[in-house]
Amino acid sequence: MILSETLLQQTRLHFPRFEQAEVKISPIEKGGSGRKFYRIEFSPAQSVVLVKYTREQMENQRYVEIAEFLEQHHIRAPKIYFHDPGEGLIWIEDLGEHDLCGHRQEQWPARRPLYHSALEEIAKLHRISAADSARFRSHLPAQFDAALYLWEQYYFFHNCLGRHFRIKEGEQTKLAALRKLTEIAELLGSYPRVLVHRDFQSQNIIIREGRAYLIDFQGMRPGLAEYDLASLLYDPYVALNAEERTELLNFYCTQTDGGEPDLPLRLRLCAMQRLMQALGAYGFLGLVKGKKEFLTCIPGALNSLGRILAEIDGLEPLASLVRKLAPTA
Repeated sequence: MILSETLLQQTRLHFPRFEQAEVKISPIEKGGSGRKFYRIEFSPAQSVVLVKYTREQMENQRYVEIAEFLEQHHIRAPKIYFHDPGEGLIWIEDLGEHDLCGHRQEQWPARRPLYHSALEEIAKLHRISAADSARFRSHLPAQFDAALYLWEQYYFFHNCLGRHFRIKEGEQTKLAALRKLTEIAELLGSYPRVLVHRDFQSQNIIIREGRAYLIDFQGMRPGLAEYDLASLLYDPYVALNAEERTELLNFYCTQTDGGEPDLPLRLRLCAMQRLMQALGAYGFLGLVKGKKEFLTCIPGALNSLGRILAEIDGLEPLASLVRKLAPTA
């Protein structure tokens, strides 16, 4: 209650025109982030979202700079109304609570234009040249290189196979030492990079009046466009079939230069990396942070990872283990 009153006082301070209004504040439960979100309603038709962040992670402090960069490049995202870096508070546009994930039960013809809208926005980001973003890139966290891809693999082995499935450390070490995993990290790290969202999945895409808006973009950094595509096309929260994935990939290519010749390979390898990262996060959030709901996401993501691994030569021992651990699809 004391925190809510403090936040309301600070809101009235920065929005004096609503000083006499009967302001309501309510928490928004949002994902695995360490940030806190609150919806502040001045009236039934007027509201803002207040973000409370800590300084423990630098990426939280980059949120405003990234949002302003997206606005400069006409990429839809919440507008920034006011930032108080001293208190770690950001007042942003309230886009509502209807995300792309919430449409997962609808028929494909109804969902298709929503996915198209999301891909149009992410393609705008991927098209920004290195020259046009050089100064901005210098403020971002570590880019996707071989070391970061190897860390994602370790995150999976340690938090998913180790913490969740109790696979012995010796077996983890043996699997992590597969030469193919290092080759994949080095190959992906060798490609030219564009700006990527890094967590481009359905819960981080708000749908408002049929148009997609990007949120939770504070992890943005240079990487591969295929990583963002894999995040959406192999989204653990929404099951897409092979035909839908192909259709969406083809649509994305119409928004760019048509795709690289080795696009299918790059997408497959990025999907492996992304699913490993997600599974590691689910294990960490569920077992270390106590957010047990994330553990329910593991079976679907593990099934998807198993199918991807089965298509990659040199990873047969890992594919075999994942197949044994994964529930029947």
